[in-house]
Amino acid sequence: MTVIPAERIILGIDPGTTVMGYGVLRVANGKPEMVAMGIIDMRKIDGHYLKLKHIHQRVTGILESFLPDELAIEAPFFGKNVQSMLKLGRAQGVAIAAALIKDIPITEYAPLKIKMAITGNGMASKEQVADMLKRILKIPADEMPTFMDATDGLAAAYCHFLQSGRPVLTKGYNGWKDFIAKNPSRIKK
Repeated sequence: MTVIPAERIILGIDPGTTVMGYGVLRVANGKPEMVAMGIIDMRKIDGHYLKLKHIHQRVTGILESFLPDELAIEAPFFGKNVQSMLKLGRAQGVAIAAALIKDIPITEYAPLKIKMAITGNGMASKEQVADMLKRILKIPADEMPTFMDATDGLAAAYCHFLQSGRPVLTKGYNGWKDFIAKNPSRIKK
């Protein structure tokens, strides 16, 4: 059983090649609090490799500023444009590498899982995710960012908080497969 510390910092990242969002969550005695959220803006940087360099420098700076205990990062979704996917994967990889250098544990979450954890709807819009985070974490309206990439980064951190904060079941079932395995006589063939 994993012991969850009384206080920890979770950095969430929403990878991007034009705008990358991040959010920092402080969890003290099981209660989450937003510490910071923002974006890494690469709109004025020409060249994919220069963008990757900028991502590495900025993520490293964020890691050094907030000293997170864990990183939660959104997995790239599979789109139709292979070149866009490749570039997004590289951006994600650079952010992951920056955390690995600092020995920070990393957990990757699918966009659908993050949206489901925050709103209860895996198809929720960025606006719905942002609004739920505002309510859950009691973020003042004037602190809500212009770019939803920042709230998407915070959503990754909050999703990780929810997932890692769940107690391990010692009784009961961990889904239908577990139920079937423990109750073979109750299954009609």
